[in-house]
Amino acid sequence: MKKIILGISGGISFLFFLILLFIGGHLAKAQSSQQMAERWSDKKDVAQVSCFFSVNSKITQDQILEFEHSIDKALQDASVVQEAENPSARLWVDAYSADGKVTLSTDRGSVEADAIGIGGDFFLFHPQELLSGGYFSGNDLMQDYCVIDQDTAWQLFGSSDVAGMMVYIGEVPHIVTGVIQRPQGRLEEAAGLDGTLVYVSYQTLEELGTSNGINHYEIVMPSPITGFAYNYVKEQLGRSEKEVEVVENTSRYSLVSRLKLIPEFGTRSMNGKAIIYPYWENIARGYEDILAVITFFEALFLAYALILGLVFFGIWWKHKGWTLRDAWLRVKDKAERRMELSRARHKAKKGDTQELEFLELTAKPSRKKSGSGKRPFSRIGKSAKTGKSGRSGKPGKKEKAGKAEGGSGALDAADILDLEDLENAED
Repeated sequence: MKKIILGISGGISFLFFLILLFIGGHLAKAQSSQQMAERWSDKKDVAQVSCFFSVNSKITQDQILEFEHSIDKALQDASVVQEAENPSARLWVDAYSADGKVTLSTDRGSVEADAIGIGGDFFLFHPQELLSGGYFSGNDLMQDYCVIDQDTAWQLFGSSDVAGMMVYIGEVPHIVTGVIQRPQGRLEEAAGLDGTLVYVSYQTLEELGTSNGINHYEIVMPSPITGFAYNYVKEQLGRSEKEVEVVENTSRYSLVSRLKLIPEFGTRSMNGKAIIYPYWENIARGYEDILAVITFFEALFLAYALILGLVFFGIWWKHKGWTLRDAWLRVKDKAERRMELSRARHKAKKGDTQELEFLELTAKPSRKKSGSGKRPFSRIGKSAKTGKSGRSGKPGKKEKAGKAEGGSGALDAADILDLEDLENAED
C-alpha cells in the first residue's frame, strides 16, 4: 500500500512538473518586446541586444549614428553578408528612445502625458495593439507624427477612432498616425503604465517637451557565434559598466538563464546604477522573477519524481533474481547459436552432410520445448548418407537417384524451407 501511495505521489509530482513547464514556456513567449530576433529571422542566426543608459551617460544621436556605421564593417570582417534576393533587405535593425513629458492640446482641451521619444524602428521592437491607424518610424523625413493611447484620445477628441487628426505639441501641429490600447495588468501598472502615454519623435521630445536624453538602445543583428552581438555592442558603445546595462534578450528566458537567477533572487532587484528602466524592461524583469520561481518548483517536482523512480528501480534491481553477467551470457549464447545456424543453413544448401547432422541434433532441444512427442520437422531428420530417416541405416531412394545422376545429395526445396523453420523454432 505504501508503495502504491508513493508511486501515485511521484506521478502527480511529474504531472505538476509538466504543467509548470508549459506555463513557463507560455509566459516566456508572451513578451513580444523580447521576441524581436525570432520575428526578424527564423534561422536563429541573429540576436537581440538591449542597452539601458544612466542619466549621466549623455548618449547623443551622433554617437548612435557613429555606432551604426561601424556595424556593417564589423559584419563584413566576420564574413557575414546579405543572402536575401531582395537588394534592399537589411542585415540588422535598431531603435533608440528617450522618456520625458509633453503637453498635447486640441480645441477640446489639453493633456500632459508621459512621452517616449523614438528614433529608428521602435515599433518593430515594441508592437502595440492598435485601435485605429498605424505607426510611424523614427527614420521618417518628417517628424511631426505621434501615436497616442486610448485615454489620451478620449480626453482630446472624445473618441478612439482619430487616426489622421491633428494635435498640437508646443503649438506645433502633429498628425496622430494611430491610437493604441495601453497594456493593462498588475505588472504593467507597476512598471509605469499607470497613466497616459504618447509616442513622439525624439526630435519632438527634445525640442518641444521635457526629455531625459537617450537612455534606451536596441538592436537585432547577426550573431555568427554565441555572444558575438552582445560582446560587440557592449565593447563598441564605449561606456563603463556603471553607466550602462546590456541585456541579451534572445536568451534571457532560456532554462540556463532562469537557473542562474535562482541564487540571485532578491538581490538582483537591487540596482546600484543610476538607470531608470523603461516600462518594457521593468515588465521583462518582473517576468524573469516569476519564471525563476516557476523553474525552482519545476526542479523540485522533477527531482521528487526522479528520486522515487530511482528508489523503485533499486528495489526491483535488488530482487530481480539475475545478474548482468547472466544476461550478457544469455545474449552472447543466443547470438552464437544464430550465427552457427546461419552457417549451417548456408552449407546445408550446398549438400554438406556434416552440417545436416548438426542441424538434426540442434533440432532436438526445440522438439523438447514444443511439448509434443511428434517431430516438428519431418524432412530435416533425413540423413544425407541414407536418404531416409535417421532411424534407418539403409540408403534412401533420393540418394540413389542422386548418385545415379552424379548428384551430391543436396537438399530439395522442402528441406531448405524446413531449415528456415528450424531457425524460427530456435528463436
